[in-house]
Parts: sequence; C-alpha cells; structure tokens
Amino acid sequence: MDAAALDLRYLNALRVHWKRHKAFPSMAKLAEVIGLKSAAGVFAVVGRLTEAGYLERNDGRIAPTKKFFSYRLLGSVRAGVPQEVGQYDGFEFMNVEDCLIAHPERTSFCTVRGDSMNGVGLLDGDIVVVEHNSPTKPGDIVVAVVDGRATVKSLSLERGQYVLKPENPAYDVIRPGESLEVLGVVVGSFRSMRR
Repeated sequence: MDAAALDLRYLNALRVHWKRHKAFPSMAKLAEVIGLKSAAGVFAVVGRLTEAGYLERNDGRIAPTKKFFSYRLLGSVRAGVPQEVGQYDGFEFMNVEDCLIAHPERTSFCTVRGDSMNGVGLLDGDIVVVEHNSPTKPGDIVVAVVDGRATVKSLSLERGQYVLKPENPAYDVIRPGESLEVLGVVVGSFRSMRR
C-alpha cells in the first residue's frame, strides 16, 4: 500500500474515533487507534496529516481542522441515463457545514413530520436547516408558529395577509386566526438513506 493510501487509512481511523468520542486520543493512545506500534511512526503520521491540513497542533495536542471534516467530492452523477465514468486527476473536498450553514450563531435543525411539503422534496423524517432572524418573503419555506402550533410550510401572501401554504394538494392553506410568527427560514435539508 502506498503512503497516500496508508495516510488515508490513518485519517479515517481518526475520523471514526472522533465520531465515537468527539475528541482525539492522547498521543500515547494514538498508536493503538491508528494501528501503529512505534511512537516515531505516530509522529510521522501526525506530521504528514498536519502538513496536509487535516490536523493542527494546539498546546502539544492535536486537533481537527476544517479539512478534517471535509470529504472527497467525486463530481456529479446523472440520475437519468448513466454517464461514462471519468478519471479523477485530483479530488476536491467539501464540508457539509459549508454547504448548509452560513450563520452558525442563528441556525438550528428541525425534523419534518408528515407529507404536506413533499411537493418541494421535504419528506417525513427529513432534517431541515432553519436560519433564524432572516428576512422573509412570499415563497420562502419557513418554520412558523400559527395560533400556538408549529409547522413547516411555504409563506404566501393572500389579499395582503400572510398564510402558510402546504406543498401537497391534499392539505389546505393555513390562515392564521390570531397569530403567525415565523421562527426561521428553511435554507436546506438532508436525510439519511440508511435502513
């Protein structure tokens, strides 16, 4: 196995450890985690992963960088007619947080329940990314509290009055009786395909 493939294996072992523990092991335990026996080998791996931008040293400890949480982007793939598989000269990296979260200080997640928004691709069990304190306009998908009840719907303007419109014809438009408060704008969504 070449050095790059070995380093990827070591990096993935560190990612698995981070996923389970949300911390890196001590330098003494690091050899066990990545499967090496010698301290010199561990320091060499840490040096290479630091040089590659996956790790950084803070007060004698190693810490993940933004690139540590980035994964290879292989390009695009057709959902229709299959395409030729090209050769990849190099890989780009993408961090999911960079794609979905512009303002971490005012972002939260919310689980979608029900099928009233399936017309815009929001399915039961999806996680929506909600950005709070953002300007809203008709057409935005929002998480809102209407008459004391929370929902996710499209914001719409009807005869000068804001209403909440489902994106499934089986459901009725929600017209607030007393109050409508937009908690945030849905700026993205994701789902796990695991069964």
